[in-house]
Amino acid sequence: MQFDLGPDPRTEILRRLQSAMIESFGRIIRPPEKRRDPVWVLVHGVIGAQTKTAASNASTDGLLAEYGSWEAVAAVSEADLEARLERQSFPTVAAKRLKACLNAIISERGAVDLRHLSNLPTDEAMAWLEKLPGVARKNSAGVMNASTFERKAMVIDGHHRRIMQRMGIVPSKADTAKTYDALMPILPGDWSAADMDEHHLLLKKLGQTHCRPRRGLCEDCPARQDCETGRETS
Repeated sequence: MQFDLGPDPRTEILRRLQSAMIESFGRIIRPPEKRRDPVWVLVHGVIGAQTKTAASNASTDGLLAEYGSWEAVAAVSEADLEARLERQSFPTVAAKRLKACLNAIISERGAVDLRHLSNLPTDEAMAWLEKLPGVARKNSAGVMNASTFERKAMVIDGHHRRIMQRMGIVPSKADTAKTYDALMPILPGDWSAADMDEHHLLLKKLGQTHCRPRRGLCEDCPARQDCETGRETS
């Protein structure tokens, strides 16, 4: 016999957190014209480790502008790619991963084209992406959610994961994939893909301003009322 334990209380915590962050920071909504092609989002994620978003944007746009197609980028030597990815925190790693990733797509699909993913359920599309070199859960979710696919998939970055751990919503040792797996079933059912995107962007803002990596600035944090760590500092 199975018992209905009712709604997960963490769902309402996430609702309250969303409202509190919007009240504190205002809305952060990605306009339609900022939703990029899925391949662009994939490349941005593959080269973007520990690099500011603006720098990765410039690098991604620069590669496509210089070479004209992602197939042409795939044919460039790692040394030349590294020179063109000097904005990135780890250009050598970024160049190697990008070349391997693009060529893996070409080997599988005949071109750098992700349109086939639109015919797959989100979890299957993400699993396909995560088989590519340099692609993990954050990037696969980003391709699904932040691109023109606009699917319901929560992007989890370091800020997001840290906040969820400190609040006690996910286990303290949960990595990105485990955080994703824990969060997706408890997200409010009426949240759209755009709501999930805004939630991620707001949490990124919260992590940059209050829930800092070394020590949280809990006193005025909008998440404090529902945060295990924040209550301990009261």
